[in-house]
Amino acid sequence: PEYLLNQNHLVMKSIAAQLTHGIYHHKAQEWDQHGKIIAEYIWIDGTGLNLRSKSRTLPGAVSDVSELPEWNFDGSSTEQAATEDSEIIIKPCSFFPDPFRGGDNILVMCSTYRWADSEKTQLTPANTNFRHFSEPIFEAGKDEHPWFGIEQEYTLFECTNAFTKWPLGWPEGGYPSAQGPYYCSVGATVCFGRVVMDVHYRACLAAQVNISGTNGEVMPGQWEFQIGPCEGVDIGDHLWIARYLLGRVTEDFNIGLSFEPKPLKGDWNGAGCHTNFSTQAMREEGGLDVINEAVEKLSKRHKEHLEVYGLDNDQRLTGKHETCDMETFRSGVGDRGAAVRIGTSVNLTKKGYFEDRRPASNVDPYLVSAMLVSTCVAGGEHEEALVEHFRKWRTERAAIEE
Repeated sequence: PEYLLNQNHLVMKSIAAQLTHGIYHHKAQEWDQHGKIIAEYIWIDGTGLNLRSKSRTLPGAVSDVSELPEWNFDGSSTEQAATEDSEIIIKPCSFFPDPFRGGDNILVMCSTYRWADSEKTQLTPANTNFRHFSEPIFEAGKDEHPWFGIEQEYTLFECTNAFTKWPLGWPEGGYPSAQGPYYCSVGATVCFGRVVMDVHYRACLAAQVNISGTNGEVMPGQWEFQIGPCEGVDIGDHLWIARYLLGRVTEDFNIGLSFEPKPLKGDWNGAGCHTNFSTQAMREEGGLDVINEAVEKLSKRHKEHLEVYGLDNDQRLTGKHETCDMETFRSGVGDRGAAVRIGTSVNLTKKGYFEDRRPASNVDPYLVSAMLVSTCVAGGEHEEALVEHFRKWRTERAAIEE
């Protein structure tokens, strides 16, 4: 079978056909590696948006992250170090089965560190290592068992070449009909990219990433997948690996991928990373009172949260297209135009969770999850170090981007 993905006759061959080359040949996972495994080390680069990775051979299967060795890379090529002192150390944080290579091969999510002294005796977190600073916050709130579910929106682009792209399904150089028929759509004239979504979904399941669902979004060519429930820092590891898997899948299909919060200007929905949050007390009887207390705390720290809730989020949070504007904080039951939404089922059962609709699609999940725990549970403990590190990174990025 073949999948017609857009009106420009961009035809995708069947999944089986896509997997018949190189390492993705259907026989590749059966090749004898003679007891050795391949570990794909993955990290966040200096942009805070992009992932990098490289492979290494290990002598055998791994059962615990402590068995994985530290490694290093050239930070001057990833916007994380100067050429004269370019070595960045990567420390494994978690690992997942590799759905592409199969067998005992693994994907390894890593944190980045640089040398703090010329004698190379002490390490300090690299510029986009927000995981390091989020861990003390999660530790402070661990007794409340904070759960997260993040709705990651993204946009697919047809790539004519490396420099020319247009949203998947859109007429070449033109625009489709207005929004309305594309959300959760079915059919070749309204649904663009389902095969990409489906391969990514199954890759996540094969990698034991805690993916809970997916759907087509409001703007044509836009999709969403949901990660969670995950507790504490795990939400960051699982979402970043899911983003990595999506990048790998779109790479194989020669489809562009964007996490920009407003990929198309005009009367089109932006892309968010709505974050659902609860504590044990919120999930128990009478939890709605605890939810309302948390929402009240969030209302007093609106600007502090928006600061770390993603780049160019002001282009998305305009008060239109199912958003609340940047300057306004309000909550509501079933209100997708609010900053924080309380589900109607939560309001009826008087327990559950709330949805923070403010985070942009390019937000770092370690940041948004840590800030929610800090404000709603931990009382700001350890937050200062996290925010200071973020601000230092943004200052460095602003100088580079000028």
